[in-house]
This record gives sequence, C-alpha cells and structure tokens, in this order.
Amino acid sequence: MGRNILPVSFLKDIVYLNLKKRSYPIRGHRAWGGGWLSEKGFVDFAGSSVVHSVGGWAALAGASLLGPRMGKFDAEGKARAIPGHSLTLGALGVFILWFGWFGFNPGSSLSGTDSSIGLIAVTTNLAAAASAVSVMFITWIKYGRPDVSMTLNGVLGGLVAITAGCASVTPLGAVLIGVAASIALVFGIEFIEKVLKIDDPVGAIGVHGVCGATGTILTGVFAADGGLLYGGGFSLLSVQLLGVAAIALWTLSMSFALFSAIKATIGLRVSSEDELEGLDRHEHLVEAYGDFMLKPGLPVRE
Repeated sequence: MGRNILPVSFLKDIVYLNLKKRSYPIRGHRAWGGGWLSEKGFVDFAGSSVVHSVGGWAALAGASLLGPRMGKFDAEGKARAIPGHSLTLGALGVFILWFGWFGFNPGSSLSGTDSSIGLIAVTTNLAAAASAVSVMFITWIKYGRPDVSMTLNGVLGGLVAITAGCASVTPLGAVLIGVAASIALVFGIEFIEKVLKIDDPVGAIGVHGVCGATGTILTGVFAADGGLLYGGGFSLLSVQLLGVAAIALWTLSMSFALFSAIKATIGLRVSSEDELEGLDRHEHLVEAYGDFMLKPGLPVRE
C-alpha cells in the first residue's frame, strides 16, 4: 500500500529507547552506583528522581517541542479538555499500578527477609491514599466538584513522591509527603497547561516530574535519620535539592537534544489527517474502536 514496513512511530521509539538506555545508567550510577551523589548521601531509595522525575522531565522536553494536540487550545489560548476514551479503564490501570507499587518499593530492598519491607509497604500505601484524598478535596473546593481524573492522578503522584523516602520516613511523614504531593500535582498541572501552554494529555510531567522532585526534596525534611525535622539540619535537605536539580538539568538537556534531532530529521508529528483519524488506522491499518466518531469542528493544523 506504499507505506513503510515499520511505522514511523516505531522507528522513533527505537531511537528514543536506545538513547535512554545510554542515559538512565548515568543517573543511576550517580545516585546508586557509588557516583558523586551517592558519596554525598543522596537518598532516593526506589527512584522518585532517578526513575520517575527522569520520565517527567523528558516528557516536558518532548511535549514542548511536539506542540499541543489540535483543538487543545482555543483562539484565545484557553485550554480545552479532551477526555480520554474510558475513565473506567483509567481507574483500573491506576489500581493495578497501586498494587504493583508494593513490588516496586518493598521489592527494592532486594531481600524478602528484610524487616524494612513492612515499613516500606505502609509508607507507600499511606502516601498514595493521603494524596488521593487530598486531591479529591482540593479539586472539590477549587472546581466545585471532586475531579475523578485528577484524583486518580493523585494516587500516582503520592506513589511517585514516596518512592524516594519510603524506607526513611515514618508513617506520619509519609502522609505529609502525600498531602504535599497532592498540592504540587494540582497546581503543577495547572501551571504547565495554563501558563506554559504545554499539552500533557496524561499528566506525566506533573505526576512524575513535579511529584518526583517534591518527594525527593521532602525526604530531606522527613527522613527519620538526618531529616530537617529530626535534628539533622539542612545537610541532607541540601543534598536532596542538589540531586533533584542535577537530574533535572541532565535529563532536560539530553531530552531536548534528542527530540530536537528527531524533529529536524524524521519529524515528531504526524499529519493533520492522521492526527484527526487516529494512528491506529494510519500506521497499523486497524480500528481499535469500531464505534469511534470524529467530533465536528476540530480545527485542522496548517
């Protein structure tokens, strides 16, 4: 049919994943492998920054260079909601992730007999629950109704935030980190969309970037051993701030270079026709949703 054997999106994925495989280990070594952050005492137990904020900052670079979806902003620049296909499936995915996080955080102890697993599981669950409830009330007060989609992201934001300090903070500290993550999430997503005018369809920048950084920094406040509120002074907090800044700077630099190279060569965006009708049809020649109908009135990108 005159089309490439491999879809363009697949080729882009190959390029991106290969470069990420060369980028992630550098940050991992700095924090976990005896690198300079590790030597300074940087605490990121399971990767709030090393894993999650890396994805968030990469998403920030990619989304800013890619540009918003067609119809996301009106002529005055006001953001318009583009709902996902199924809120029910979205909720199911969040609960699967919540359950899986008990393997991710406690599993990072690398020992099934380590007594710290119990504490890690408790702090992980408390932060997620506290963030979800807090987001529900924040959106209820702010918008006049509890926002289900944002509340689900609140669960993920709390999980991401506690991942750095899950083995270091008390249960109360975990709750406070979850509440802080909820505030950072709601206002962070609004800032990204309304001020920066960046279209982040799934809230990846807010959940992973903003909440990952928030949780890593607050570990320097709430860590039972060396935290600011536990008599440790600003020593650990300053290291956490340095680590967050270093990881963000490295990731943004690498990601902007990568996405700029793709944009200048094979391109980042599909055509307007492909975007409106969907990549399932144009790149895979299938229909994921047979009853899907295009909404009239969506502007076509020039």
